Amino acid sequence: MRHGMVNRKLGRTSGHRLAMFRNQLTSLVDKERIVTTLPKAKELRPQIERLITLARNDSQHTRRIASKSIQDPAVLAKLFDTISPRFANTPGGYTRIIKLGPRRGDAAEMAILEFVGFELSKDEKAAPAAPAKGGKKKAAASEETAEAAPAEGEKPKRPRKAAAKKDEDAAAGGEEKPKRAKKKKE
Repeated sequence: MRHGMVNRKLGRTSGHRLAMFRNQLTSLVDKERIVTTLPKAKELRPQIERLITLARNDSQHTRRIASKSIQDPAVLAKLFDTISPRFANTPGGYTRIIKLGPRRGDAAEMAILEFVGFELSKDEKAAPAAPAKGGKKKAAASEETAEAAPAEGEKPKRPRKAAAKKDEDAAAGGEEKPKRAKKKKE
């Protein structure tokens, strides 16, 4: 029977699962927003909510308890100094899960786990989403065309190819250069 078994195993051993959640908790407190799979986000949400509730009472004892889950001192300081005062008067519900849809590779349901008062910075809003596979080549090609675009008042430059040059020479009445004959070995 499955009575009292509330946590997901996520296909990992208990040590791996514990380490993964520690890493995700640290990243969430540091960045205030992470993209992960939906089951991981649902498992992580109660843990981060418990940590924030704990951090609202800033004492040496609560810092030691929180340091079991978040082992980076700078991130731990951010939890107690900036994040917990933000939710000082909130009785819970510090995070939200936003569903993104299936991941392209394995169709795993993806989600964003973020703090309720989180807003994207101007740099993140201006930057487009990460390109799909092979997107760098297309982006590089579009940058080359942008660089090749002439400034105002300049005559546009046309890319020249060898075949196009021969056609232009023939149309202008010019003669083509004769091809060199290959020497035979005797």
